[in-house]
Amino acid sequence: MNPCINTVNFDERPFIAIWEVTQACDLACVHCRASAQPERHPLELTTEEGKGLIDQIAALEVPVFVLTGGDPIKRPDLFELIAHARSKGVRVSLTPSATPLLTRAIVVRLKEAGLARLAVSLDGAASATHDAFRGMAGSYARTLNAVRWANEIGLPVQINTTFSRRNIGEIDAIVALMESLRITLWSVFFLVPTGRGKLSDLLNAEEFEQVFAKLYSLSQSASFDIKTTEAQHYRRFLLQQKVAARKEASARRAPQKVEDAIGRAPRGLNDGRGFVFISHTGEVFPSGFMPLSAGSIRHQPLATIYRHSPLFRNLRDTAQLEGKCGACEFKEICGGSRARAYALPAIPLAMSRAAFTFPAVTLRRPQASNSPWACTFCREPERRARSQAFRTQEKK
Repeated sequence: MNPCINTVNFDERPFIAIWEVTQACDLACVHCRASAQPERHPLELTTEEGKGLIDQIAALEVPVFVLTGGDPIKRPDLFELIAHARSKGVRVSLTPSATPLLTRAIVVRLKEAGLARLAVSLDGAASATHDAFRGMAGSYARTLNAVRWANEIGLPVQINTTFSRRNIGEIDAIVALMESLRITLWSVFFLVPTGRGKLSDLLNAEEFEQVFAKLYSLSQSASFDIKTTEAQHYRRFLLQQKVAARKEASARRAPQKVEDAIGRAPRGLNDGRGFVFISHTGEVFPSGFMPLSAGSIRHQPLATIYRHSPLFRNLRDTAQLEGKCGACEFKEICGGSRARAYALPAIPLAMSRAAFTFPAVTLRRPQASNSPWACTFCREPERRARSQAFRTQEKK
């Protein structure tokens, strides 16, 4: 299958499938969506069940397949699973934890098994911030070592960074750090207050925009690609910058990017819309940040759950979006973070959190236009006229 296909029909198959192979992890990250524990769960998918899931991923021709955790290295059959995926033509990314288990020998074995990309986390520009974020001294140094080891053996590297109130003050230094590393992708996550993640650590709307501006500026010169997770309105920001550049006739030639064999996501991707998450016990979720199960691969095929479950079908139907996101002219390319909408508590002028019922809970964004977390575009009085101008310019 061709991982670079950028025209996936989201009603038929996901663009990204993430399998949480275990919740076991020796870190205690302050933002962990899984609230991971040191020991493996007795009801984890078995090796054979895991291979069966990989076979389904291959049959669906999912372009991007990620093994995550917890810490995947805690599974003794990890290399066997990666090799099986390679034998089925599935390119695998892996997100190990930077603990003493992550050694150079392990990185070499991962590549030999067929790993296509190593994804490690860096959440601070220095060890103090990152190690506090991850709950283990030495994690920062181990992460940089893993990057170096992967570079030495020619294994493509992705860096994951979660921005929150704990590290937003270091954004310029983090950007500089990314520019100094040899990576293919910087994947920037924006906190969703679920698991160990706290509402008090969530950035406000203006801070989101500040990060967007930094990412966009970096994208004009960086040798690596940049993607966001749970910041769907970054696509709106990009479109605005694109139109502004055309108006000023100042669009620059795009920099040459470092490439690997794994494709980049098309726009419109969202929780349950081109995205599927399979838990360590086989439960199927719209994303790892939205704890609403649509079924289990132990009882139904993944394709059946993804294509036909009421939860996924409703999430893909943008006509069912309500509130500000439902009225927004950018809902087809953005749609708002459904996971964050589900996670946030009720606020003044918004519908009561307790009033939500499945499946509408995933479609309504419980934020008033003056919410500190609302997309800043919601607050602009002339947004409709200007967004119409953006769409007109985009078609040219």
